[in-house]
Parts: sequence; C-alpha cells; structure tokens
Amino acid sequence: MIPAIAITAQAGPEGGPLLVLGPSLGTSTILWADVIPSLAARWRVVAWDLPGHGASPGAAEPFTVGELADAVARRIEDLGGGPALYAGVSLGGATGLELCLRHPRLVRGAAIVASGAQLGDPAAWAERAAQVRAQSTSALITASAGRWFAPESIARRPELSGRLLHALREADDESYALCCEALAAYDVRDRLGEIEVPVLVAWGEFDAVAPESKSAEVAAGVRDGRALRIADAAHLPPAEQPDAVADALLEFFSEIERRGEDATTTG
Repeated sequence: MIPAIAITAQAGPEGGPLLVLGPSLGTSTILWADVIPSLAARWRVVAWDLPGHGASPGAAEPFTVGELADAVARRIEDLGGGPALYAGVSLGGATGLELCLRHPRLVRGAAIVASGAQLGDPAAWAERAAQVRAQSTSALITASAGRWFAPESIARRPELSGRLLHALREADDESYALCCEALAAYDVRDRLGEIEVPVLVAWGEFDAVAPESKSAEVAAGVRDGRALRIADAAHLPPAEQPDAVADALLEFFSEIERRGEDATTTG
C-alpha cells in the first residue's frame, strides 16, 4: 500500500529547481529547520513527513520502504514532475535509495544521511514495533535521545533537541510501528549497482545506528558515490550540525547542476 505523506515545509524560489528533504523515524520536518534557509537561497525546497508523523495522516495498513518512495515520487510529480534533488536522513535516506531504484527519471542526485542500504536487526525492529504498540512512543524517549544525539548535541542545541523528542512523543503509535516493520524488511544491498545518479553518503561521527561502514558500503556500491563524515554528530546531523550539512549539500548539489550545464553545452 502506498501511504499518504504530507509536504509540510516549502521555501525558495517558486518554479526553481526542486530539492526534496526526507525525515528520520520519529522526527518531522523540524529536523531540517536550520538547514532549509541555506538551501532555499538556490532551490525550491520541500520537506515531507512520515506517515503519522508531523502533518502526515496516520497509516493503518503495512507498507514497505519502497512504497514510501512511491509516495514521494507522487509528490514530486504533483510538484512538477522533477527530476529533483533529494536528501534524506535514516529512514528518509533509505527512502531516497529506493526512490533512485524505483523512479530514476525523477532523481538528479541523492544525499543519503545517517542511513544505509540495510539498517539494524529485523528482530530488533519487530521488538520495537511491539513495544510501541504496547507502551506508545513515549517509552522510546530516553533510548532515542541516546541514539540520536552526539555527546554535546543536546547541551549545544537544547531547544531543537527538545522539539525533536516532542515530535517522537507525538507520533502516531501504529504508524511508527509500521515504519519499524518496513525497516525490518528493507534491504537493497544487492541492487546498489543499479543506481546511476550521483550519491553522497554522509555519516555522523558518533552514529551507532548507521556508522561509517554503512556509508562506505553505499558509496562503493553505487556507480557514482562518495562518502563524507559529519564531525560532532550522531544520528541526526541536520539538527546537530546544520552548517556542516548545509555546506555539504550545497557543494554536492551545485556540482550536479554544473555537470548538467556542462553536458548541455558540450552536447
């Protein structure tokens, strides 16, 4: 089933090149709040929420990460049909890889942040889904804070950290559980070689969920990939180190646009 997702942040020049931002599980478009202004100076930036998170309606039926990518593809087509630039964190990054595989004509390049071609232990995702159904997402606050943030991140950015943890508490329990089950089944490792668009894979220095090895695997597996470390960040680099993430995306996406201009000139 293709789930419903909402576009909840839009900025930048109307009619400009489209840049789509995807969230991490348990968060919302708040995750990108401090990165969007830098990107919106050049691109028309939109961000989407996972089912049952932020402004997106809750889900009642199972879905796959690939079907999340189908939902994003529909929104890109609604916004003009692309091709678009894409950046996503964790589950949003996994959705980005599936978007490249399932809808390559809609993607010019993708930045996969704190994510990978496969994430976590399927049994652990199933256990987390069961925990949320029994106890709600409130039961995850302490553990999530430990996974999400580098040692100094909460102290450095207490307001934004608090808003992100509040977003987790407010997420729809069933939708969150269904996202966990989608991640349990997600694995595109054997298909990375099919991805032809440029891919930047960035990991947080302290990220135990998607460490350097996950980024290296994707960067080596796709046809045009590179990896980048974000210092002093864990699993939510856009919130923890917004300037570093903005700089990396500006450089990467600008290079993609220059390549396109050069190809047009020489053609």
